[in-house]
Amino acid sequence: MDGILIIDKPAGLTSHDVVARVRRTLKTRRVGHTGTLDPFATGVMVILVGRATRLAQFLDKDEKEYEAVIEFGSETDTGDVTGVRSAECGLLKEEIADIVGRTNWDDIFSSFRGEIEQIPPMYSAKKIAGKKLYEHARKGNVVERESVQLVIKLFDLLKDPAAGDRSIHVRVICSAGTYIRQLAQDIGRTIGLGAHLTGLRRTNAGRFSLAEAVTLDQLEKAEPPENALKPMDIAVEHLPSITLAADRVEKTRNGLSTRITNADFEDQTPVRMVDEAGDLIAVGAFDAAENAVVPKIVVV
Repeated sequence: MDGILIIDKPAGLTSHDVVARVRRTLKTRRVGHTGTLDPFATGVMVILVGRATRLAQFLDKDEKEYEAVIEFGSETDTGDVTGVRSAECGLLKEEIADIVGRTNWDDIFSSFRGEIEQIPPMYSAKKIAGKKLYEHARKGNVVERESVQLVIKLFDLLKDPAAGDRSIHVRVICSAGTYIRQLAQDIGRTIGLGAHLTGLRRTNAGRFSLAEAVTLDQLEKAEPPENALKPMDIAVEHLPSITLAADRVEKTRNGLSTRITNADFEDQTPVRMVDEAGDLIAVGAFDAAENAVVPKIVVV
């Protein structure tokens, strides 16, 4: 059983929980995903099944799109509603709402668009010295982290805050690895109120959207559930391809390179290697010195 599954993750489950349920439903152990979602967050999770797990590297760097709710007036240790309050602005709710209503949000967001530097939050799955940051945080330890360069392609209000509202609803399109919780905290500090996330929904992960996602319940009720799988080839459909002659297919499976003529690929360009029926055999890399495509990931 091989393919790609787009799950609409519910709140309250970890990404590991989602993978575990998919494994039970599909009765297969070989299941992975291309991007973690926090337990309180919902939305698109790209799940890889069977041989598709070998293609994760071609999907995990895809940009992501989110809708988020940012509440002002306090920070939490996790940066979201599940955490413990760690800082208060000291203003009345009415005063906070007044500032939220008067703020020119486009001006605020403009400084967060484009290339930015972000320090990963302590409550995150990023590893330092082989240990996840949240493992340090749960023991009360703060680890020095280096900033990471990210790209925020879009950062806009989804709607103007209503009178008396201490929250804003935003839409963010960003590079992989962006922490929306950290964005919320940084924005709260920019306007002097403090902030944390009270809602987060991933609406797109690369080419995959909520429109094509299924819930875990829908997957479990499907007959058969594997019908929800998309072909694994779509993970690499954006790559250039070469068609292997029949006598090269088995040799490719065995790791042998295939010479090509009139190649216009740059050196080390990833290339799909398909058979005459169009089925994916491997993903290779073009070797300019040898004028050949060398299989790197064999999928069949």
